[in-house]
Amino acid sequence: MTLPNQLTILRIVLVPVFVYLLMLSSPLMKLFGVVVFIIASVTDAYDGYHARKYGETTRLGAFLDPLADKFLITAAFLVYVWYGYLDLWMVVLVALRDIVVTVLRVYAEWKDRPVVTSSEAKYKTLSQNIFAYVIMLFMLLAEPTFTGAAVASRMREVLFADYLDYIMLAITLFTVYTGVSYLLQNRKHLMEKTTS
Repeated sequence: MTLPNQLTILRIVLVPVFVYLLMLSSPLMKLFGVVVFIIASVTDAYDGYHARKYGETTRLGAFLDPLADKFLITAAFLVYVWYGYLDLWMVVLVALRDIVVTVLRVYAEWKDRPVVTSSEAKYKTLSQNIFAYVIMLFMLLAEPTFTGAAVASRMREVLFADYLDYIMLAITLFTVYTGVSYLLQNRKHLMEKTTS
């Protein structure tokens, strides 16, 4: 078990931990939940760097790493749905796109013919992560314990404002677009894999 794979498994283990903490009513526990999310995100950045630098890429890692990434961001979005900040249907669309593309990428990797991630997909992942972090920040600022009653009240208004839905809609449409683009660009490549 290589270090990158250990970090990927740790990231998967941390998903239910951060979800549980973020859903508690205690402001301090929510803060701990955000810290756990940050730790999980940092492991994502480091394990890929370490694997490439020291030649420790494995098929297990190629399978688990993208799954862990999707688990993490989807879990965060589902917490926001639970709080009422986001609509479920958009999160479901994002999750379905990521599941389909991840399965195809893993299959391609298994066939020793990996597909390169497009720059669009990288921007998609970046936008999702930034949005997840912004909402977490607003959640902490909406706690009077940390910011006082006036600021907390304003932040709660922000969390339930329509423009969060508009941002999520833009992210959802871009996410679906990158999924369709991925399938179209790699349809011949993927068909060769299924018939080989």
